[in-house]
Amino acid sequence: MPPTQPRNLNQNAERCAILIMSLGEDTAADVFRYLSTREVHEIGTAMANLKQVTRGDVDRVLEEFRQEADQFMAVSLGTDEYIRSVLNKALGADRAASVIEDILEADSRSNNGIDALNLLEPSAIAELIKDEHPQILATILVHLERDRASAVLGYLDDRLRNDVMLRIATFGGVQPDALQELTSVLNDALSGQGAKRSKMGGVRTAAEILNFMTTTDEEALVTSLRDIDADLAQRIVDEMFVFENLIDVEDSSIQIILKEIDTNSLTIALKGAPDELREKFFRNMSNRAAEMLREDLEAQGPVRMSKVEEEQKNILSLARKLAEAGQITLSRGGNDEYV
Repeated sequence: MPPTQPRNLNQNAERCAILIMSLGEDTAADVFRYLSTREVHEIGTAMANLKQVTRGDVDRVLEEFRQEADQFMAVSLGTDEYIRSVLNKALGADRAASVIEDILEADSRSNNGIDALNLLEPSAIAELIKDEHPQILATILVHLERDRASAVLGYLDDRLRNDVMLRIATFGGVQPDALQELTSVLNDALSGQGAKRSKMGGVRTAAEILNFMTTTDEEALVTSLRDIDADLAQRIVDEMFVFENLIDVEDSSIQIILKEIDTNSLTIALKGAPDELREKFFRNMSNRAAEMLREDLEAQGPVRMSKVEEEQKNILSLARKLAEAGQITLSRGGNDEYV
């Protein structure tokens, strides 16, 4: 067979061998981890027996794989029933019900301006929207990912930031006129297609955005909100989950968090933390690990407060992601005073 002509690939093992060899060593190794011993042996033998694999062979196998993958996705994954089934298994019926509608709505529309904004750097988003009306800014920010919205707020001046956060906290959804204005703004800026009617916003959204801000900006915003509406500010604070609230989290959840965080990060985060919170972590570790952490805390020199707060925020961010994935449960202490 001339080396420039694609070979006659009749055996699945040979096709798999060519496909895996085209992935690169690291990715190929990851694929093999999911195969049975028999499959590894069969495909490995096919790889060893391959001689003079041409570019045509590779292109043909990749194209066949793409077509088969597209067909599988269309038949197996492209249904509302499949999405509902997966989410119910992953999140449980109650939690899944609250997100299925939004996911299915999002799937039925093309990529819009909000989606495009989520791909930009926070500084670029802030520059793009900073001259818009505060209500438009609030409408945009409640649609962004929480950490991105928080970062965008950091680029606004204090007066505008306070105004926008107040509007986020009292946000009740996008009315048709406001939706049309938002669509126009994003179409002009990004050639987007407009956003769906929002079910987001409110006290919880404001609290989630504040959770991602630096402590200094967080305190300044809450203080400003207290001057405007003390009751609203307190309701936002009650919804916030701060590092000290980990005291109220179940031990099983703390153990899961400990598996995901770096010891150095935890050591810094616990610097200056209440003894009760430290003990919470100690008793959910092995005796040796707890003893080593105690020794590290005692031996640790002075640490900048900004660094402590940064590590605490990182751990909280991880905890929220684990909670959203249904792996842990976070309790919020509603009686904490904000200082």
